[in-house]
Amino acid sequence: MTTQKSLKLLITNDDGIFAGGVRTLANTLAQAGHQVTVVCPDRERSATGHGLTLHQPIRAQIVQGIFAPEVTAWSCSGTPSDCVKFALSAVLSERPDLVISGINHGSNLGTDILYSGTVSAAMEGLIDGITSIAFSLTSFSEDDFTPAAEFAVVLVALLAEQPLPQPTLLNVNVPAVPSQKIAGVKLTRQGLRRYQENFEKRLDPRGKNYYWLVGEVIEEISQPDHLHLPTHIPTDVQAIRDHYITITPLQYNLTDVQGFEHLDQANWFGA
Repeated sequence: MTTQKSLKLLITNDDGIFAGGVRTLANTLAQAGHQVTVVCPDRERSATGHGLTLHQPIRAQIVQGIFAPEVTAWSCSGTPSDCVKFALSAVLSERPDLVISGINHGSNLGTDILYSGTVSAAMEGLIDGITSIAFSLTSFSEDDFTPAAEFAVVLVALLAEQPLPQPTLLNVNVPAVPSQKIAGVKLTRQGLRRYQENFEKRLDPRGKNYYWLVGEVIEEISQPDHLHLPTHIPTDVQAIRDHYITITPLQYNLTDVQGFEHLDQANWFGA
């Protein structure tokens, strides 16, 4: 009988310290025997992207009574990325084995990752050379985070036994269906999501105009090809539609290889 390896885990999110997703995730991983430290925003910080707090102080304090007793938890006035930077520099005495962000209330599929505070927090761990995971439950109304947290335990155990050859960000989306209806797990490529957006013009109680961004997701049936991956590999958008848990490896290098090659061949700037 093998004993599961205990890892040092830093957990954060963008839904805030009081969110049910991060509480379920942290408590479940602590129950599995891991050393868990939580550092989360003190309020919801969704869709903040990779924003940092530069023009005002960051305040942080230990939080008690929200998580299991074995979990050390902090709230932070900054963004999700601030929380990871703060944790790595000022909270943790040892470097964590993994940085985990989530469980987000809502999906982070396709181009959502460019805006997502959840994914950006995990990306901050990757920038620091730490393998990181972003977990999302693909529903804003469903609040049963247990299937996603249970899969987190499985995935963390796999990474403990078979570490990745180099630090990577795994973007994980879990369909919002009962565990028995999850079709399985698929390794996916990043898909495409677009939004039909509109700024609604409204009046405040003093008669002044303000605008509220509203939008509807438009999921593209035809998904983009990838330069290096074959088209038979499903996108995260496609696989979630079929009730699969999706795992999409991400990186922060956004160099456009095709664009580079075109500019290089065109010899725009001489030899």
